[in-house]
Amino acid sequence: MTRFTSGHARLLAVGLGGATAIGLIAWAGADAIGEAVLRAGWILPGLVALHALQLLLSAVAWREAAGGGGPALAAWASIRWIREAVNSMLPVAQVGGLVVGVRLLGHRGVASATGGAGTTLDTIVEALAQLLFTLIGVVALAAISTDARWLARLGELVLVLAACGGGVLLARRAGAVGVGKRLILRLGARFPALPIGPLRRLSDEVLRLRTHHTALWRAGLWHMLAWLLGVVETWGTLAAIGWPVSLPAALVIESLGTAARSAGFAVPGALGVQEGGLVLVGGLLGVPPDAAVALSVMKRARELVVGLSGLLAWQWIEGRRLARRPVQ
Repeated sequence: MTRFTSGHARLLAVGLGGATAIGLIAWAGADAIGEAVLRAGWILPGLVALHALQLLLSAVAWREAAGGGGPALAAWASIRWIREAVNSMLPVAQVGGLVVGVRLLGHRGVASATGGAGTTLDTIVEALAQLLFTLIGVVALAAISTDARWLARLGELVLVLAACGGGVLLARRAGAVGVGKRLILRLGARFPALPIGPLRRLSDEVLRLRTHHTALWRAGLWHMLAWLLGVVETWGTLAAIGWPVSLPAALVIESLGTAARSAGFAVPGALGVQEGGLVLVGGLLGVPPDAAVALSVMKRARELVVGLSGLLAWQWIEGRRLARRPVQ
């Protein structure tokens, strides 16, 4: 009997996600979606440029979370680009890019403990910023929606989001990292053969960096600005497609659509999840399914350009390092 492995789970997720995406395209109308995408094709270079600015802001936040030192900002930005490319283009469940990012920072002289701790804190701060961004989108939907049936559900969603954010902050206040350090020390005492040293250094560095409250607040602000730029992408893309919406409506679509994509992190590329989320949220604001799916296709086209070029940049960097190694 064949054993069900994580590889099989990823293939199943891709299959289900792909089937969902194809089903949505067929349901919304492939011809209408194709026409909308062709009509909006001219905006793709602008979307790529806008996303490059988002990556730059995220790189500034990452550097702040890691203590503000290390290489020049251009290096942080290029590594952030590669980090996203790995996460978006490869089936690594949003983790592989973080590992690659820490590795590339190490090549630039950043200690592995500092790089790992800074990346850990950066992901927490980014998640909190996204929770706030989603909450803003929920409030905006409540303000502009005329469908009273959604108000009760929106209230429930606000409570869930507030609970998630509060849970992270309480865990931080309660010293969750300190608990982790004590667990590491106990494991080291019980199993001397385990390589506890690197984990202990990582834990110590997280404890040190998390006391830099001002830097972490600045990192959160940079991440929030990056999320807000996504509103401009959605607003401009829908206008190019031929279905313009107001900026508040674009805020709702971007924030809740991005939240849906993040919830589908287990599916490589959130295939099918992103499309379904945009169709659902767009429907609340009168955006037809073909326009919502066309928006998703344009986002994926931008993601493909940024992701493939980022993977090529990563391989070029690794190839140069291998070429410099002395022959044994």
